Amino acid sequence: MKRVVFPGSFDPITKGHLDIIERAAKIFDEVIVAVLVNVDKKGLFTIDERVKLIEKTVSNINNVKVKSFKGLLIDFLKREGCTTVVKGLRNATDYDYEVQMAIINKALDEKIETLFLIAKSEYCSVSSSVVKQIGMLNGDIKKFIPSCIIEDFNDKINKITRGGENE
Repeated sequence: MKRVVFPGSFDPITKGHLDIIERAAKIFDEVIVAVLVNVDKKGLFTIDERVKLIEKTVSNINNVKVKSFKGLLIDFLKREGCTTVVKGLRNATDYDYEVQMAIINKALDEKIETLFLIAKSEYCSVSSSVVKQIGMLNGDIKKFIPSCIIEDFNDKINKITRGGENE
């Protein structure tokens, strides 16, 4: 069975993420979307909320599983018995960062391979950070996140802007 892990913080999942998941699901027998805690980013959604939003988004794709993890990606890959990572690339900045991570992962375990899928042009400017900024400023995020999670996203933003939640 050909399996791949698609790691990320997915805070929130965007249409660009979904595109990579759908494309990877056509190539591999199983795609594991691995939701990680990124210490460099302040989270809008909790890990459990992100997992639920992704599960909701990919519910119609039979060969996709969603799991969360803390720690090194390499350790998650070992636990899952998987040796392949897929990453989406939007631009040169993504490329520079992701190649460095692929080299580090390969240094930690020579069996690990990283495959890159180039983002579709309409998603090259879309990031979870930009989506959060637009949402916090009451902008329209419909073009950027899957329609099935827009209500969840707006509910979260409304709770935060009303001062009801501090994550």
